[in-house]
Amino acid sequence: EVQIVESGGDMVQPGGSLTLSCAASGFRISDYDMSWLRQPPERGFEWISTLRPNGTLHSELSMKARFTVSKDDAKNTMYLRMDSLKPEDTALYYCATSVKGDYVRGQGTLVTVSS
Repeated sequence: EVQIVESGGDMVQPGGSLTLSCAASGFRISDYDMSWLRQPPERGFEWISTLRPNGTLHSELSMKARFTVSKDDAKNTMYLRMDSLKPEDTALYYCATSVKGDYVRGQGTLVTVSS
């Protein structure tokens, strides 16, 4: 079964850091484009970044300086390191991909940035 599970969400203070994980099963993340998305409260989805199998990373410009994407192929897991967090980064964060034509997305992990 193809599955994605995000984790690592938490409540942090402004200026803090957090690392999210995206654990995949049923497919290899190294074979597919892997994306991070987020959905702020009462708003639509926002694209953060896409990591391609050849290692090329495409990132949304306004977040590129603070967010870092990495992966561990042995663990079949992708990570999103977020620094200098702001209240407007509060959102449900998702990992997503398309495996053999089927869109796959996890249940999301909640990040709340608040003092």
